[in-house]
Amino acid sequence: MKPTPQYRSDCPINYALETFGDKWSLLIIRDLIFQGKKNYGEFLNAEEKISTNILANRLEKLELEGLISKSSDPDNHAKKVYRLSSKGIDLLPMLIEMMAWSAQYDQHTGCPVEFSNQLKADKQSLIAQLKQQLIKS
Repeated sequence: MKPTPQYRSDCPINYALETFGDKWSLLIIRDLIFQGKKNYGEFLNAEEKISTNILANRLEKLELEGLISKSSDPDNHAKKVYRLSSKGIDLLPMLIEMMAWSAQYDQHTGCPVEFSNQLKADKQSLIAQLKQQLIKS
């Protein structure tokens, strides 16, 4: 049986921050959603250069929180494959909002122009399309 985590308060923002609120957890979730990354080595090679101990810790935490699942890679049983759970997929609209906000205020954003244009034109349709792709994978 999983231990019940103790949170600082019952505030919904606090719950979210304690669940996935460090920068590394959101970047791992970003990589699962937008980069198609699925294994430890792929996460380790992200441009933000996460350290191995932090990556292992965050993957474990995200799994314990029910945001991702881990299974053996069918091609190499020594490797693990990570996937978003439905709880993790439900973070998509929040990440899209963060991207839209960053695209508006960050002059040096790495958000592709066509993606940014899609966000502005029909955000809900984009979210639905991405959600369907994540559910299928």
